[in-house]
Amino acid sequence: MTPLETEADLAGLIAGARDPLAIRGGGTRGLRPQGEALETSGLTGIDLYEPGALTLVAAAGTPVGDLQRLLATENQRLAFEPMDHRPLLGTTGEPTIGGVVAGNISGPRRVQAGACRDFLLGVRYIDGTGTVIKNGGRVMKNVTGYDLVKLMAGSWGTLGVLTQVSLKVLPRAETQATVVVSDTRLAGAVRAMSAALGSPYEVSGAAFDPAADSVFIRIEGFVDSVAYRLGRLTDLLSGHGTVTAIEDTDASDTLWKRIRDVEPFADAPGDVWRLSVKPSDAPEICGRLDAEGVLLDWGGGLIWARVPSATDLRGRLGAFGGHATLVRADAETRAALGMFQPESAPIQDISARLRARFDPRGIFNRGLMGRT
Repeated sequence: MTPLETEADLAGLIAGARDPLAIRGGGTRGLRPQGEALETSGLTGIDLYEPGALTLVAAAGTPVGDLQRLLATENQRLAFEPMDHRPLLGTTGEPTIGGVVAGNISGPRRVQAGACRDFLLGVRYIDGTGTVIKNGGRVMKNVTGYDLVKLMAGSWGTLGVLTQVSLKVLPRAETQATVVVSDTRLAGAVRAMSAALGSPYEVSGAAFDPAADSVFIRIEGFVDSVAYRLGRLTDLLSGHGTVTAIEDTDASDTLWKRIRDVEPFADAPGDVWRLSVKPSDAPEICGRLDAEGVLLDWGGGLIWARVPSATDLRGRLGAFGGHATLVRADAETRAALGMFQPESAPIQDISARLRARFDPRGIFNRGLMGRT
């Protein structure tokens, strides 16, 4: 389907739809929900940018790269550091800001700054009847009733089609550095990350790559502040392994982009799963995965696992405190296992009621989040 370029055209198409619609933005995540493709990449453009107010409003189909380049001219950034799925999935296209919001895509800086939904000020979207709805605004505020702004973030297009998003942005850090703790094992790595995150030194990234046998701790800010905190963290973590530092800003930035985009798994075979867990549970859960490779982010709260193709990782794990999302697999495995962790009965009931309210005909991204 040719991308539609106006919200009105999109609303009209949805209102007249009789069959399922598969919402597609930049096409970088390789999702294949049931139905005819509904292209939103034609809805592009920066509708408002106020650097002094740290506010940006953009059409949902606007490429993330366009936003990042505009923000860079004012020395600002998207603080939640959205992942680019293309290296891991081998896809093409351009990630869109609507797709980022729909998936609540958040990178390593989440441990300090928060998730995508925490920077979302307002949304415009079209519900399953073709009605255009606006919620939120251009400032942070308390709300009553449904907080539709937060609800749309992470709904993966099952509640409505985003057409515009309003975001809070933040200043770009003057510099960054990374503390590297080598010669440590998984349990010790989690302890080291916990020590760094529990310190007063404003850590903005905490990851562990077993293949490199190293913990990575990122600090950002003004030059003098980073230098001071680098010294304090070096002392703090000296008992956890061999401590070195990456003080070159570009080298540190490249490292965290590699972690953000899970590049160590990009050219490796097998399926890739994403597990959200309590950081303290990570060592025990990783021991049960029997994975060919793992990468930990968010201080151990996010586990990326690479396993042989068609592995039922949820079945292998059994009950655990968290959820497992299938990110990379062939179509047959996706169909058999589903992308998302099955919901408990009470949550299923809540989800069904929400979808019935927002998409009464059940036409949006059918089959993506457990619905058929």
